[in-house]
Amino acid sequence: MKYLILYFLTLTTIAIAQDTKYKGQAPISSIPVTVSKPTIPQYKGTFEVTDGLYFTNDFQGGRLNGIIEGENDTIVAVIAAENVPINSSAWYAFKVWSDVSKNVTLKLTYQNAKHRYYPKVSTDGLNWELMDSTKIFEIGKGDQKFGGGSQSEAAVLNLAVSSDTLWVAAQELQTSTHVFAWMDEMAQSSFISVAEIGKSREGRPMKCMHIGAGKDKKMLMIISRQHPPEVTGYFAMKSFVENLVADTKLAKKFRKEYDIYVVPLMNPDGVDNGHFRHNVGGIDLNRDWADFNQPETSAVRDFMREKVKDGGKFYFGIDFHSTWDDIYYTLPDTIPSNLTGFTKKWLDGIETEIPDYKPNVRPTSRLEPTWVSRNFFFVEFGTEALVFEIGDNTSREFIKKKGKVSAEQMMQIILDDYK
Repeated sequence: MKYLILYFLTLTTIAIAQDTKYKGQAPISSIPVTVSKPTIPQYKGTFEVTDGLYFTNDFQGGRLNGIIEGENDTIVAVIAAENVPINSSAWYAFKVWSDVSKNVTLKLTYQNAKHRYYPKVSTDGLNWELMDSTKIFEIGKGDQKFGGGSQSEAAVLNLAVSSDTLWVAAQELQTSTHVFAWMDEMAQSSFISVAEIGKSREGRPMKCMHIGAGKDKKMLMIISRQHPPEVTGYFAMKSFVENLVADTKLAKKFRKEYDIYVVPLMNPDGVDNGHFRHNVGGIDLNRDWADFNQPETSAVRDFMREKVKDGGKFYFGIDFHSTWDDIYYTLPDTIPSNLTGFTKKWLDGIETEIPDYKPNVRPTSRLEPTWVSRNFFFVEFGTEALVFEIGDNTSREFIKKKGKVSAEQMMQIILDDYK
């Protein structure tokens, strides 16, 4: 059966370190109003493209906006964002299968975006691996190492399909089902609990994990996944948190002194709807920490304010993200905070513990308007705060190692130097 376009948006608009370091995004000069604006839901369904060849986006995190039968037996996939303008983080995720085993040439094309993420494949949606590089051809690839100038206009994938479902995605799928299952598993420990602190715009729960003795006098705040495709940042957050709850003398001692709060899925609607960057309100959540027009940011703000109102103090706030390369967006070392000077000691400790690794650090002194989570954490609560970015293609093993070392160094330095 020949399908032209299932759904089409009309819009106007693997290494630890690299020789050249990503210099970070440009300073934020102005922020559009974060009042909600329209997003266009993608059509969800299973589609027979040619006789016996099927594609579907009908699952959490799916993103496939259209399918066209192209020339020379090529199938063209159309990928489009939830709205524009938007960051160039073109997410895609779909399943494909065929009644008869065959090779399929699939061209990924993008509306008002470019190809960014190296394809991952899976046979069960749980275990993923990098697609064979000999099966991928990028068209119009930029000559830069990072940013938009490094992206390709399109990508052609050669897929071996059969009656067994093949999953293809920009990054490993980590939807609300996966994240909440991880939280529930963690909560089997007596010192960990999970509570709902609000609702997303579509009514999904904003879940917060509490780790510690429940004194709520000295606290840390950890968040991730404000931007849906940023899975590597989420993996770093998982490793970081899992080492805070470890059955070690250091972690046990730390948990007696500090209560830790974790919101691992800040944008559940965007993640489950397969968005490039925004929530269902059409807004970049990490630009809403001044106006708080979105329920997701408001839920965390209100939760933190209640904890401080009850007599507690937040000492450290960290927001995990992903970008072109590993980088830390920090505050200047000279600014007094509830843990003045901690970040430099921490990064120095990480560098010492990981051979041949030098943290890529970019501090900023512009704090207001707060706009981003890091600035809000510091300005409102006096926390030592930063954004912890992991590269899109950073080795998953190195991500785990970096999360582990980061957690251990944080606990040791705070316990030793901030009594």
